[in-house]
Formats: sequence, structure tokens, C-alpha cells
Amino acid sequence: MKPADSPFQQLVRKLRQMEIRILKAVDAQLQGDFHSVFKGTGLEFDDVRLYQYGDEVRAIDWAVSSKGHGTFVKTYKEEREQQVLLLLDVSASQQVGAEGRRKLDVGREICGVLALAAARQDAQLGILAFSDQKELYQAPGKGTRHAYGLIKRLFALEPRSRSTAVAAGIKQALGLLRRRTIVLLISDFIDADYERELTMLARKHDLVVLQLLDQREREFPPLGIIPLHDQESGRTVWVNTSSAAFRARYRATYEQNREQIGQICRRHRTEYLSIATDTDFVPQLVSLFRRRNQRGGRG
Repeated sequence: MKPADSPFQQLVRKLRQMEIRILKAVDAQLQGDFHSVFKGTGLEFDDVRLYQYGDEVRAIDWAVSSKGHGTFVKTYKEEREQQVLLLLDVSASQQVGAEGRRKLDVGREICGVLALAAARQDAQLGILAFSDQKELYQAPGKGTRHAYGLIKRLFALEPRSRSTAVAAGIKQALGLLRRRTIVLLISDFIDADYERELTMLARKHDLVVLQLLDQREREFPPLGIIPLHDQESGRTVWVNTSSAAFRARYRATYEQNREQIGQICRRHRTEYLSIATDTDFVPQLVSLFRRRNQRGGRG
């Protein structure tokens, strides 16, 4: 009799099935022109050549041109080896959601799928999980063993802090990254005062923002007067959940939070995707990767 798979083996099989769906769907929608899940939008310096009519003035390499042998412009090529960092919020607000489909569960699954895809495509991928402090860091690396190790550590992680500090998490990432990197920032963004750090991250790196949302944060069920426990502060307050005023405030907070991060991303031309915990996130990731492949190297 064949022994039953371990929980970790069952998890990896589930993630593998998601990864295969993503790769097949993106490949099919690009009619065989699929390059990589981690297609970058950045370019790296390659060489210089003589200026030609129509070249942009900003492309001129003034240091080389000043030597008196002609006017030269810089040429670029697409970055060959991509480095990817998964920047995952694991604070207590990520615990919201149905059993097995909490925001944290979905965030972990997304990271697991991308880790397996990175191993298959020989991309360097690492992870930084944060609350209001560093909870887990694994430096970018390659290969199946690296991916399995990352997944195992991530799914075993029990965060030490319950608080959120998106700005602090971004600062930690900026301090760790030494070269241009594709950064996937995954959070519910139930926080404030992080726009400055997000702007710095978007300017220095190829940033993709994934916001995790749960339906019960938008429409609270009318249960009458009940105690509500704040996951992060630990406080419990009694509220009338059937009150029209409470329900309106609750919905407005949800919409304001979603609109705030959307506006910031639009302002900085950063890729943004909202993912609800009760939906299949694979088609949304497929669309994201298809867009990046179609415009890749545009910089």
C-alpha cells in the first residue's frame, strides 16, 4: 500500500497545479511567444554608437562624446537574468478570511507558485516577510531545492508581531537590494504613511503591487450588537453591526483603503492588481504576466 503524502507534499502538488495553469494560459494567449513569468520592464546599459538622425537627445553619452571623436548615444539591452523579491505582509490583519482562504493563505500560495515558476525558469527569487519588523528573509537564489526551502519556511512561519508597518517593510527591502529587482509587494495595505517609501521602491526597482482583499471587510453581516476584536491592537469593542451608520462607515473605510493604494500606483505608473480571497487568483496573475510580456523591455 502506498504511503499517504505528507502535508508538505500535498501543498507542493497544489502549487504545482496552479503554476502549470499559469504557464499554459500565458503561453497560449501569447501564441507561443511566451518568454517568462518574470519578464522585466527594465533595460541595462550595453554599448555606445554614433548618433543618428532621430535619436533622442537624452540618450547621448556626454562623457564619451566629450572626447572629440563624434557624438555617441547609449544603447541598451533587456536585462537577461532577472532577480525577484517577494515582499509579503504577514501582520495580523492578514488573518482575516475564511478558514484556508485567509488573506495570509492566499499570499502564501501566490509566493509558493512564483517560487516554483522561478525555479523552472532559472530566475533568482527571494522573500522578505514583514509585520512591523522583519519576520523572514531568504536571499534570492535559484533552483528547485531553493524554491522548496523557501516554501517550507514561509508556510511554517509564525509571525512574532501582530502590528503592521508597510513603510518599514519597504525600507528593509531597499536596504537589502543591491541591483535592480522585480519586487512583488503583497499586502492588504491597511496602514498609513507608506507612500514615500513606496515611491522610492517604484523609482529604483520594477514594482508590482498585489492588494489582498476579503469580502467580509466590505460588507459586514448584520449580527446586532456584538464584540469586535482588533487583530493588531488586541482591543475588543462592542458595536451595533446592524446600524446603517456603522455599515456605511465600514464600507467607506474599505473603499478608501482600496482607492488610496490604487491612486498611488497610478501616480507612479506601477502595476497594480487587487485579489479577493474568495476568487481564483490564477487568471488574474495570467493577465498580469501577459501584459508584462507584451510590453517587456519597454522600460
